[in-house]
Amino acid sequence: MMTFIALALQMGHILKDTLHDYWSRLRQLHTPFYGETMTRDRFLHILRFLHFADNSQRPDQNEEYDRLWKLRTVFDTLDDNYVKMYNPSENLTVEEVIVKFSGRVIFRQYIPKKRKHFGIKIYKLCDEAGYTCAMRVYLGKDSQSATDNMTATHATVRHLTRRVEGL
Repeated sequence: MMTFIALALQMGHILKDTLHDYWSRLRQLHTPFYGETMTRDRFLHILRFLHFADNSQRPDQNEEYDRLWKLRTVFDTLDDNYVKMYNPSENLTVEEVIVKFSGRVIFRQYIPKKRKHFGIKIYKLCDEAGYTCAMRVYLGKDSQSATDNMTATHATVRHLTRRVEGL
């Protein structure tokens, strides 16, 4: 699994059009690292059966339905460890990031002015060195966090900064 994760992380540094291109033997696309580390079929097999939640435990789709329920445990673990492992500086910024995604999810965004037109919007709290201190996935219109005296944007900033207040 560590090899699989290492390959997946490395794919973020060398961008190719499709997953199959990472194992391509064409001279203009060939990157021997991937084929020497793990076979393409093995990687795709692990990717196909990788799950982080039990589908039989699916929550009811009511007003408070979590659209990220299949990845919520992984996402929350990452978010908790960002604060534990690093003490941020006092200069922080909230950034909007589009992670390229072409699959089918209801919260995929289309932003024509961005280089990556389709993707998942993530709000990140970063310090001046670029380290991510907290993050939140935009899952669609959030009417619950917006109140009479606080806009949804203000609520997002408050949510991201709640862990670093007073440090």
